[in-house]
Amino acid sequence: MTGWLTKLPAFIDRTWKNSFGRLLGYIDSLSPGDRVIAYTLGTLVLISGFWGLYSIERLFLVEVSARGGGFTEGVVGSPRFVNPLLAISDTDRDLVALSFAGLMGRAPDGSLIPVLAERYELSEDGKVYTFYLRENLRFSDGTPLTSEDVVFTVKKAQDPGLKSPRLSDWSGVLVESIDARTVQFTLPKEYSFFLEDATLGIIPAHLFKDVSNEEFPFSPLMTRPVGAGPFRVSNVQQDKDGVIEEYTLKAFSGYALSRPFLDEVRFRFYPNTEALSRAYESGRIDSLYGIATNRAVRAPYSRVFGVFFNYNQNNVFAREEVREALSVAVDRTRVIESALSGFGTPLWGPVPPGVGVETYVEEPEDRIAAAAEILEDGGWEYDEETFLWTRDGATLSLTIKTSNVSELKAASEAVRESLEELGVPVSIEYYEPGDLAQNVIRPRRYEALLFGMVVGRDTDLYAFWHSGERTDPGLNIALYTNSSVDTLLEEIRTGTREENEGKLARLNEIVSGEYPAIFTHVPDFLYTVPKHVNNIILTRISAPSDRFQGIHAWYRYTEHVWPVFAN
Repeated sequence: MTGWLTKLPAFIDRTWKNSFGRLLGYIDSLSPGDRVIAYTLGTLVLISGFWGLYSIERLFLVEVSARGGGFTEGVVGSPRFVNPLLAISDTDRDLVALSFAGLMGRAPDGSLIPVLAERYELSEDGKVYTFYLRENLRFSDGTPLTSEDVVFTVKKAQDPGLKSPRLSDWSGVLVESIDARTVQFTLPKEYSFFLEDATLGIIPAHLFKDVSNEEFPFSPLMTRPVGAGPFRVSNVQQDKDGVIEEYTLKAFSGYALSRPFLDEVRFRFYPNTEALSRAYESGRIDSLYGIATNRAVRAPYSRVFGVFFNYNQNNVFAREEVREALSVAVDRTRVIESALSGFGTPLWGPVPPGVGVETYVEEPEDRIAAAAEILEDGGWEYDEETFLWTRDGATLSLTIKTSNVSELKAASEAVRESLEELGVPVSIEYYEPGDLAQNVIRPRRYEALLFGMVVGRDTDLYAFWHSGERTDPGLNIALYTNSSVDTLLEEIRTGTREENEGKLARLNEIVSGEYPAIFTHVPDFLYTVPKHVNNIILTRISAPSDRFQGIHAWYRYTEHVWPVFAN
């Protein structure tokens, strides 16, 4: 039996050669024209056979994302602090989102998921969070990332000398390293939004431990960061004056959620939106945000805009009928068309749409007539000679202060047009953003402030509407006080998502019914996605950098593999 098997290959070879030889001999005996036909038919048979085998194989293969490619994005403004503890501009935060990772992060659908953490545990009293880090974590410089780096980052955020924008997130939180892969946080009281704070990017202790607070903002690491995010900075291009013009980031193979499919992301920085638009139109960049293009996609923005009243500066706003009449008179559609070219949603209360709360309010057919009736019922009279509303010697007028940026300037003009239709004179004062924050908002020097509140994903409105937040650094810029709202805000901080929906609805009803502001609109976030890049999912946006959530799963190319290899 064994001897026959050893002869089998030779038998097959001999049979193949004899058969193939006879076939070739037969073809050679044909006339030249018949030989052409024979060879043509043979070629077609071979191609058909191979195509058939390929088609059968494709029936069983699955398409999966493949590595390769990238895109170039343009943004307005150059980076300054590419560090999660000091990032203050949208450009800073964009680069932080790609270069750093936190214990928690956002999935493409916007849900919170563990990133550097493998898992976490929560104590029964809701105050102790224990995180267990993944194995073999490392920073982009190759050094290990341990619980000591987490502790260092949080303690640095808590250091008042650093003046980190994240200071308030970590106030009163005790952090300690249990072992190299375990870190524990003890909160002063239960706070159901703590996992959102745990998205803070972790910085390398070995590079910053000897850097003083004074030196920290000037470290070279502010522009050439070392983090554990999906991408690492590989090149920074500057002009002759040292201004950063371009960043190149390469995929980081050590990223906790797996190496990104894209190989590269490049950023180019522009001084204004006009230059950004020109760069896109000329093809220098593939993507941008904040400008309407034929490839822009929309997502709801978690920013509530309105005109907030301060009765301490003008006591006429202590009267509810005045606040209500002014709110009713404003044409929100006009505001959105003027400021956002129609890319926004009208708003009548403090809770933005998209969080499970009904926020729509039906407006009266004649806004001005309805607003005038409210004033008249409140004892106000319209003087046909002075064209002013008066009551007990007081006249109704207001000065709106806002930021000197095109969107808010257009919005304030639209508000003025509506109120002057009612017969309420409006003057507008514009301030540079830094000046507005420092000299107007912080000391509460305004009678009416057109401003946008960045609500965030967690809809924790405590800082904006709790009575304890009426003074700086609190963000209750309407100086609003209501004990029932205070209670709701405190309960929301410890409630589940399902419980909070009902409480948010009640809070929205109470606050909007007392008219502490003329709530106007929520803008749409516009993102012109990179061409040929797939799996981009935009959910509710709280900051422009949220567009990069799940970027490690974005891809440009695909390949076909057997199902067993699909994962």
